[in-house]
Amino acid sequence: MNRILTLTVGLALNMPLHAATAEAVLDHYADMAHAVYGDALIGAQALQQQVDTLLARPTEDNLAAARAAWVAARHPYQQTEAYRFGNPIVDDWEGKVNAWPLDEGLIDYTAASYGSESDENPLYTANVIANKTLTVGGRTVDASRIDKALLSETLHEIDEVETNVATGYHAIEFLLWGQDLNGTGPGAGVRPASDYDPADCSWGNCDRRADYLRAVTGLLVDELQWMVGQWADGGEARLAVTTGDLEKNLATIFTGMGSLSYGELAGERMKLGLMLHDPEEEHDCFSDNTHWSHYDDALGIRNVYTGAYTRIDGSVLSGPSLSDLVSARDAAADKVLRDHLDATLAAMQVLVDTAQGGESYDQMIGEGNASGNAKVKAAVDALVMQTRAIEKAVIAMGLESIAFEGSDSLDAPGKVN
Repeated sequence: MNRILTLTVGLALNMPLHAATAEAVLDHYADMAHAVYGDALIGAQALQQQVDTLLARPTEDNLAAARAAWVAARHPYQQTEAYRFGNPIVDDWEGKVNAWPLDEGLIDYTAASYGSESDENPLYTANVIANKTLTVGGRTVDASRIDKALLSETLHEIDEVETNVATGYHAIEFLLWGQDLNGTGPGAGVRPASDYDPADCSWGNCDRRADYLRAVTGLLVDELQWMVGQWADGGEARLAVTTGDLEKNLATIFTGMGSLSYGELAGERMKLGLMLHDPEEEHDCFSDNTHWSHYDDALGIRNVYTGAYTRIDGSVLSGPSLSDLVSARDAAADKVLRDHLDATLAAMQVLVDTAQGGESYDQMIGEGNASGNAKVKAAVDALVMQTRAIEKAVIAMGLESIAFEGSDSLDAPGKVN
């Protein structure tokens, strides 16, 4: 179980926050959310177009294009994750689009090495693509038609098992790449395009596999459209941070930054996998895209603090930021945090460069890979130090009771096995 790292600050504000400045920061924070989720939607729509092309003509070239579109779509989405944790609307929704890890045997065929059963998940190898009916807790589920409703309303987290992930980026990733059976060796998944070719169908059920990929990609577009609306003028998420108590709303921004930096990214996504040397703890485990997902998470944290976001069209959205507010109160604390944000990105860039040089993230965390382990550890350490700098910025602002997510891998490593 993760614990909550709570920073309680006993300092009262030396003077009231300048309302217009704080309001401007919160308005811009919402504007940035609208922009980055909008870019994530554009990426998902481009992915949907490539998936349609693949299903119409299931060639290796079209599969490669769909994979490239998935990777491109991940870049803006991962930069949204700094909006989690502090914003309940986002955190309650996030599992529909980015839940991880997943037991892929729920969805499709798996290799023998995957195993045939799990004590935690009765549907570990249910394989809905191959089976038109499923038995769940003694009841029969009709899966004869694979559509959005089946995936989102019936299968996703069915039987209250979190690893029964039927929707989102990682379900799509599995359907485009298939399992990565290389362990901590080189190589990603190698699903063939013939898995979608009814005329020359590998592994059977090509029509149902196509139905699943079409439906799950359409759901991703639908969900992102909904979230864009939450941050539009009058949207519930926008109103939640632009109306009401200014200090509480500013604390929301810090909470998202600190929780992603510490418990989620440094802990659950990085330190845990490094401790276990387990490729199954790799975030984008089918595609070997994890280096970019981690980089973009770190970039998203810096975006939120500095108030600057580079859109997918190359334009830059910038405006009043937390950095401006912190600097006005304690210029040194602001500089320290900015320096740590840059240092974290530099450590993440090392992971990107290493992966582009031929050594993927799952290889870096492999047992006995001293060089790779050291690079990942350096990034984890940078995130932890960055979080301490976020705490100091909170103190500079005089805000109280900021709760950051924790992780046993960082806070109680003896509990990890």
